[in-house]
Amino acid sequence: MTFLSKAGLIGVTFSAMAMGVMAAGAQADTVKVGLAAEPYPPFAYTDASGKWQGWEVDMMGAICLEAKLECEITPISWDGIIPALQSKKIDMIMASLSITPDRLKVIDFSDKYYNTPAVIVGDKRLEMDATAASMENKILGVQSGTIHRKYIQKHFADTADSVKEYQTQDEANQDLVAGRIDALQADSIAMMDFINSPQGQACCEVKGEVAQDLEILGPGVGAGIRKGDDKLRAAVNEAILALRDSGQYQEISAKYFSFDPYGQ
Repeated sequence: MTFLSKAGLIGVTFSAMAMGVMAAGAQADTVKVGLAAEPYPPFAYTDASGKWQGWEVDMMGAICLEAKLECEITPISWDGIIPALQSKKIDMIMASLSITPDRLKVIDFSDKYYNTPAVIVGDKRLEMDATAASMENKILGVQSGTIHRKYIQKHFADTADSVKEYQTQDEANQDLVAGRIDALQADSIAMMDFINSPQGQACCEVKGEVAQDLEILGPGVGAGIRKGDDKLRAAVNEAILALRDSGQYQEISAKYFSFDPYGQ
């Protein structure tokens, strides 16, 4: 499926993306874009037929079209996604990867394309907020390999009774529902579908936003790009700015959110 005009982009289900390829023109460069293989709604997930869906998938399509890039989705396990970029198995990461000082030591990033707060979600029956003091005697859950894991280790581990790590966010959510943990930390948007689900509504609520820590949480999420690939980084930056200026960014976001995820 080839997209010939920007006007036809919004509202289109990316069936070509689901098959692995989106063409933006016969002369376009080919870029392998790494997505986390694990579902991360509403950003990226597969439907019943195996097609990739979600806000980040749609935004990827728009960025690639604007930058005249031919983009191929390449699912990679989350804990191996940066090594895959470094070893040239993929050329770019669009998988809700926060821009942090530690990651900037090994890869480059585009400008941010969204920035949303981290939150504590917990059992409705328990009194707590998003402070270290309220975590006393609580069992906290977090997805391993994430900025949230680093945040909990720095800010909450000394007061929490224990911290449990999970390979996927869904596993952490299910343990919260089952009462095996008391609370968890994750991105606020990533928790929207869970909180609004029947399971989530029955058991859990957002307890509050965690205090900002730029060293760990970073200023937002950007596309991860290999060190030295300045041409690709510049093209993606120009595309993000153009989508914001044209209103396409806001149109895509409005399909998923009642607010602008670009943030401050």
